[in-house]
Amino acid sequence: MARIAILGAGGFAFPLTMVVDLLSFPELQSSEIVLMDINASRVNRTGRLARELVQAKGLPARITTTTSLEEALTGTGYVIVTWQVGGLDAYEHDVEIPRRYGMDQCVGDTHGPGGIFRFLRTWPAYIKAAEAMKRLCPDALMINYANPMAMNCWGVYDTGVKVVGLCHSVQHTSRMLAEMAGMDYARCSYACYGINHQAWFTEFRCDGRDVYPRIRKAMFAKFPSPVGSARSGKVTVAPSASKLAVDHGGHYHQETVRTEIMRTFGYFHTESSHHGSEYVPWFRKSPRLVRAYIRKRWDYLELCRIIYTPDKERRHVEQLLNSPLEASEEYGARIIHAMETDAKTVIYGNVPNYGGPGASLTAPAAHLIPNLPQDCCVEVACLVDRNGIQPTCPGPLPSQCAAMNMQHVAVQRLAVEAARTGDPAKVLQAVAMDPLAGAILTLPQIRSMVGDLFAAHRKWLPQFGRVKL
Repeated sequence: MARIAILGAGGFAFPLTMVVDLLSFPELQSSEIVLMDINASRVNRTGRLARELVQAKGLPARITTTTSLEEALTGTGYVIVTWQVGGLDAYEHDVEIPRRYGMDQCVGDTHGPGGIFRFLRTWPAYIKAAEAMKRLCPDALMINYANPMAMNCWGVYDTGVKVVGLCHSVQHTSRMLAEMAGMDYARCSYACYGINHQAWFTEFRCDGRDVYPRIRKAMFAKFPSPVGSARSGKVTVAPSASKLAVDHGGHYHQETVRTEIMRTFGYFHTESSHHGSEYVPWFRKSPRLVRAYIRKRWDYLELCRIIYTPDKERRHVEQLLNSPLEASEEYGARIIHAMETDAKTVIYGNVPNYGGPGASLTAPAAHLIPNLPQDCCVEVACLVDRNGIQPTCPGPLPSQCAAMNMQHVAVQRLAVEAARTGDPAKVLQAVAMDPLAGAILTLPQIRSMVGDLFAAHRKWLPQFGRVKL
């Protein structure tokens, strides 16, 4: 019987999705699932809903709840991390303060000032969990779902805890590309690797044939470049050859940004146009430019403010109770099933570039993507079975793709160094190196913005004390 802990289980929907995914596998239906959160009322609510599900389906699974990290981790084999340290209160600062400086992050949880400060306030929680895991469940695997993915995972590697980071952008984007080009997804295969939210589809095949030319033709026709006068700087939206705009799981709408990147750099990457536009300097310099490239505004902070209502929660639970148990396309439960049963599966995981979870940089097992730094966090295809997470070695990225990844690896490194040392100058340097911040703000503006972010986050960042930049 597997013992699985979900940390941050007071969330609205995702912890229940994890429970459903786990229980969809018959071999895992007798598992003990421990739900842990520092908020007792919220984790007890999740526990009550999970028990309703178990009872409705007549399953032997045991659901327990706790606010104690030690209780959750003792004897546990798998630790799923879904938390958001600081919650909505902290997240509002991540987004609203940069907006006051003219830097509009539509999500702000992975790169840029929002992602950096989310990482900094989350770092102590990861270190506490990792140190407890080494005492209470030293062989356990940490399965991280919390953003900023690469920084969080990179920060945990030094502790020696085995950790893999999971996202769904590879699954969503590969399906979207197949549909856009009119192909049967079940007949497609692809190669995809890089860093989280900016991994690159370097190959795409259908029935073994290269269909990238077909994808490029379809995407270029459906999502032409906005046009305008280079001299005046005015930008307008060019007419599209198709009215098609897709929405996969609420993430993918209109793909002008990613198509524009492919038009210049040759390949399509994994994060949606709205979110991916935050990672590069070209698309969010002005409201007019944003509207030209992203016709439908997608504001994740606003969604968070309105989505978590009791009525929506109840409808979500009723849907789960009345639907057959089916696994989502998330990888977490598939990993646990493969490791428990030795059934082979392939996932796209965020792992050290020097080897699989638990590998050591002092004796590296590999250099998975050789034109990215060996100590960084990369996203690659991994085989999973009883032997655990076994990453593939895809080789070097196309040089232009590696160059874009390197911009963010540099920011991630500075942020991780800031967390390790408590040095606020490293935080300032990390934000200053962010491509979008550099495209919009001067260095004095960035210094002022970072100071405001430190002041707003003071209660979540005690390790930095009172910061003067």
